[in-house]
Amino acid sequence: MNQMTDVAPEASLDALVDPLDVLIVGAGISGVAAARYLRVERPGDRFAVLDEKDSFGGTWVTHRYPGIRSDSDLYTFGYGFKPWVGPPIATAEEILAYMGEVIEENDIGRDIHYGWRISTAAWDSGRNLWTVTATHAATGTERRVSARFLWMCQGYYRHSKGYTPDWPGMEEFSGEIVHPQHWPEDFDGAGKRLVVIGSGATAATLVPNVAGQVAHVTMLQRSPTYFRSEKNEVPIAAHLRKLQVDESWIHEIVRRETLLMGHDFTERCFAEPEAVRAELIGVARRHLGDAFDVERHFTPAYMPWRQRIARIPDGDLYKALASGKASIVTDEIERFVPEGILLKSGEVLEADVVATATGFDLCAMGDITFSVDGAPVDFHDTVGYRSMMFTGVPNLVWVMGYFRASWTLRAELVAQFVTRLLDHMEAHQKTRVEPRLRDPDMPLHDWADLEDFNPGYLLRGQHLLPKRGEASEWRLNQDYWTEKDEFAAIDLADEIFAYK
Repeated sequence: MNQMTDVAPEASLDALVDPLDVLIVGAGISGVAAARYLRVERPGDRFAVLDEKDSFGGTWVTHRYPGIRSDSDLYTFGYGFKPWVGPPIATAEEILAYMGEVIEENDIGRDIHYGWRISTAAWDSGRNLWTVTATHAATGTERRVSARFLWMCQGYYRHSKGYTPDWPGMEEFSGEIVHPQHWPEDFDGAGKRLVVIGSGATAATLVPNVAGQVAHVTMLQRSPTYFRSEKNEVPIAAHLRKLQVDESWIHEIVRRETLLMGHDFTERCFAEPEAVRAELIGVARRHLGDAFDVERHFTPAYMPWRQRIARIPDGDLYKALASGKASIVTDEIERFVPEGILLKSGEVLEADVVATATGFDLCAMGDITFSVDGAPVDFHDTVGYRSMMFTGVPNLVWVMGYFRASWTLRAELVAQFVTRLLDHMEAHQKTRVEPRLRDPDMPLHDWADLEDFNPGYLLRGQHLLPKRGEASEWRLNQDYWTEKDEFAAIDLADEIFAYK
């Protein structure tokens, strides 16, 4: 049953008006934002949200490992229109509760249809419509839904499977291997030695949160990562609440301060990388003491922000290491052996359980097969306009958030753009739009700029992503402060938009 409407899934889709004005794919943080902006800014539109899960939430439903929390502050990861009143780094449970309030307050629960997996999306120029084929996991029911506009909010990684390298000897290991995306609900670590492979936000969250539940936990990393350790509180927010300032004001003030501080920090990372590097490593040294080998375990080879900087609220990872309940090993894996992991140094790291916090499996378009007038679409052959619209693909917008700031900031910029674009098309009686290059001879490159941002999951998935151009409007800009003004100033009558 559809948990939001209590209507059988096939009946709920059959009741949709055909065609819809907008079909939103995904009910995570981006999809809920999209639905809210349509409800408020275009209340006459007929839209629906399809999600293959049994609940809204996306990432916050997929990940169930101990301590799962945001890696961005909720004053900016939360929505601009909905005040956040909790600590800046929040648990999955707190984020889901917040999203549930947004759904209820904006009456969009009735428009979300759960359990539907979309397999194909076909554009027909004769009808100027997208038609998607969706199958309901629980019943096997297949339905087709048509819409004038397709809004892809499904995220960028495969929720059904995380990325785990194929190390030699994995089948020989006598213990258990789990990926954090599939953490066992009945996990009992009492008396067990746990090795967490990885050094990003997932590993940094998992290690301190299981340190008291297992005999010992070891974080095994191939190379170090930068971490930011800050108190999980906002002093100015607490002070303003004492003054009984309205929560919407507090939210806006803290949001702006957080955005400014984040922008300044990012600017410093590129303007004076050595100074920022010394500061971040210095924090680790203060927490862990001079006897700890910070040079080996917390000194990355790259400069800050070339890969994502993970947050460790209240220094919990450092505290777990300092307590002796957790340890860290920096080495490469030679192979798995029955008793654990043989490292290239020759050491055997004994383990009963190995958690592979080794990243995402990139899935840019939700494993959906796209076609335009019968011709298959390879998004790697397209060029991305501001990484949200694609040459040769009509009436489609894709949400890709920020990596150096909160994802939601860009999801809302895209939502504001889409509602304005739909207003423009309606006012000018246009039914179709797609971006086109100003300069057909502009040099094109793979989507990720290796000198700017180069995490493994992006490099592994370049072939799935659109091309980028050298002009700023044909690439993903990581600067919210620039984009918030640029998006607002987009001229919808510009030649870059081809209407029909």
